[in-house]
Amino acid sequence: MANLNPPSPDSGDHAAKTEPQQSSGVDRSLPHESARKHVTGEAVFVDDRLTLRNQLHLYVRLSPHAHAKITRLDTGPCYDVDGVALVVTSKEIPGELDIGTIFPGDLLLADGKVEYAGQPVLIVAADDPDTAYRAAQAANIDYDPLPATLDIKEALAKNQLVNDKRWQKRGNAKHALANAPHVIHGEINIGGQEHFYLEPQASSAVPTEDGGMIVYASTQNPTDVQRLVAKVLGTQMCNVVVDTRRIGGGFGGKETQAAGPACMTAVVAHLTGRPAKICLYRHDDMIMTGKRHPFYNRYTVGFDDNGTVQGIEITLASSCGYSPDLSAAIMDRAMFHSDNAYYLGDVSINGYCCKTNIASNTACRGFGAPQAMVTIETVMDEIASYLGKDPLEVRKVNFYDDDAGRNTTHYYQTVQHNLLKIVTEQVETSGNYHARRKAIREFNRRSPILKKGLAITPIKFGISFTASFLNQAGALIHLYTDGSIHLNHGGTEMGQGLNTKIAQVVAEEFQVGIERIQISATRTDKVPNTSATAASSGADLNGKAAQNAARILKQRLITFASEHFQTNEDEIVFRNGSVDIGDKTLSFEELVQLSYFNQISLSSTGFYRTPDVYYDEEQARGRPFYYYVFGAACSEVIIDTLTGEYKVLRVDICHDVGSSINPAIDQGQVEGGFVQGMGWLTTEELIWDKQGRLVTDSPSNYKVPTIADIPIDFRVSLLENNRNPEQTIFHSKAVGEPPFMLAISVLGALKNAISSTSESGIAPRLDTPATPERVLQAIKALSSKTPGCSSSGS
Repeated sequence: MANLNPPSPDSGDHAAKTEPQQSSGVDRSLPHESARKHVTGEAVFVDDRLTLRNQLHLYVRLSPHAHAKITRLDTGPCYDVDGVALVVTSKEIPGELDIGTIFPGDLLLADGKVEYAGQPVLIVAADDPDTAYRAAQAANIDYDPLPATLDIKEALAKNQLVNDKRWQKRGNAKHALANAPHVIHGEINIGGQEHFYLEPQASSAVPTEDGGMIVYASTQNPTDVQRLVAKVLGTQMCNVVVDTRRIGGGFGGKETQAAGPACMTAVVAHLTGRPAKICLYRHDDMIMTGKRHPFYNRYTVGFDDNGTVQGIEITLASSCGYSPDLSAAIMDRAMFHSDNAYYLGDVSINGYCCKTNIASNTACRGFGAPQAMVTIETVMDEIASYLGKDPLEVRKVNFYDDDAGRNTTHYYQTVQHNLLKIVTEQVETSGNYHARRKAIREFNRRSPILKKGLAITPIKFGISFTASFLNQAGALIHLYTDGSIHLNHGGTEMGQGLNTKIAQVVAEEFQVGIERIQISATRTDKVPNTSATAASSGADLNGKAAQNAARILKQRLITFASEHFQTNEDEIVFRNGSVDIGDKTLSFEELVQLSYFNQISLSSTGFYRTPDVYYDEEQARGRPFYYYVFGAACSEVIIDTLTGEYKVLRVDICHDVGSSINPAIDQGQVEGGFVQGMGWLTTEELIWDKQGRLVTDSPSNYKVPTIADIPIDFRVSLLENNRNPEQTIFHSKAVGEPPFMLAISVLGALKNAISSTSESGIAPRLDTPATPERVLQAIKALSSKTPGCSSSGS
């Protein structure tokens, strides 16, 4: 029988006990909490959950047309297939049909017309996946095709938008351009990107008593799924619980678009009273869901003889797809990051969210910033080409600079704690930039076919949700009488190590080993009203919320111990799994158990909201970001001028993560983010045919980077002795999105190599992705040009 008597604080020699030195907490490279499970296959994802009795499997019939009226929809033949339980069209949805996250326009199922090839038209629920597939094909659907807009430029010319025009400005750009010694005009097409998460969109739903529903969803945004499931079922959010233990990658693709599959399973479970499940086939996932937004951007820039920008006009146009989704917020972030690392003088930026008949594009790592940053880095390359200068020199003269009074962005936020010079100089030195540049010029002079290129590009990336209300998080901690700790928070673990970092925060606060802590699945009935795990803010927000909960509990224990042992609170110290209380020492579990027997609450919620973040859309000014992350990368490439093929030879990176909670995880994020960004800029090409159907719809024809594409020499360093001055969690900085943009240096290096094929040294026009075909085209185009600038100059 268990001993129910409270422990005696005077029994035994507690002070003589020796505890092993604590091996957990912050600033430690602990392994990912699910790493072993990932590599052994033990990690449970939605599709791995045990099949329930009477569980139904879903298949979705998709539109083959980009734009068409539905003239006939006959689901009768579906029921002729044995094993079919239900066919759902827009008419059978019990609640609302629209599942738009912010703005309306995203329909769960097409209603009378389709607006992109791949749009869901009907759902079949059957006893097994094969039956559901066969039955879905049996439905008779007739369409009357309508004109479709597939091109950004066409949509822009028609003023065909999903949101109102966006704008930001400072000073008088037209006046600055009119008085600038030099002016360049240019444009660039920037491709989108498939998220290519390893786990496809997946969800299962189980009906409960009183019309309730438990939804197991692979989502970055459980609360939004909860809200939308309640909406389509016509019930209250309190009747819906969303559970997310882990997701097999998201990159933004499961922020809003995970809601569709979740709502589908919930509707079927609600209408049939049976559990329902869907896991999209990879092909269906790719044609059904949106991507990173392709952009078409134009610019006019004025500058002096040193290359210093005096004024600039930028037009950003994104292909949003058929509905708003998050396009307005994505455009806002693109406009915020149109400067990247540079003070641009007088600025005018206009953003257009263009409506096109493709799947609604959505959040993707960087959230619009990469498309804008590629553009301004292109501008820097072209200024350098025009003036015959080293591109790094031009970049440096345009850096934000406190000493020169050039430290305010075009949206009027001061760039504080600026590390641009530090990270750039570290890469410049460690990468031996100037000597290698000289050696590359000599190599290119001697090598008629193979050419090398080298480039350094910086990043300045703002951290916070640009919708200020989203900058909040909650957490829940239980202390059990054996000293173990149950932790729950509002973030979702998608492989990025969030749970590991949050557990380290709690271990640090209680000064206990991380093995005591168990993090349970993210659930909307434990921590409500959560924000999406996005905007690189997962650790910032949820770490602070967990810290808040831990400190509340810790203070309760301290107050109790002080009163119980008649000791001053400042004499109570938690360390190495023990608690010093004056001249006594208790183990952590002894203090917890003693507190329990004295009726002290051992559970607490925690909350955090980011301070001092605001933005006035009408005035287009404010402080949308709590702080900035800085970094720099130096990339070297070699290209074959006969084929356009190339290889990344070496990459040097210096990245700012503040005081890292887990350096190993942060370094992994930097490496992974860079390689994913490199894929977006080089090999990952999205192609639609003239009917608006996605052609690159499988791993066989959509080329993500492989192990063979990783730079041969890959050197990543985290900026040392760099404490975030802002009051972030243990003065760390976010690391999810910023490293993605470091890959822009690869694009710069490719352009540098291409320019060496011409005696003029002209910066080539190179749209992205810079596939070997585009590289070869740029080489041929350059050979036909005369000396001067690649863009029109005046």
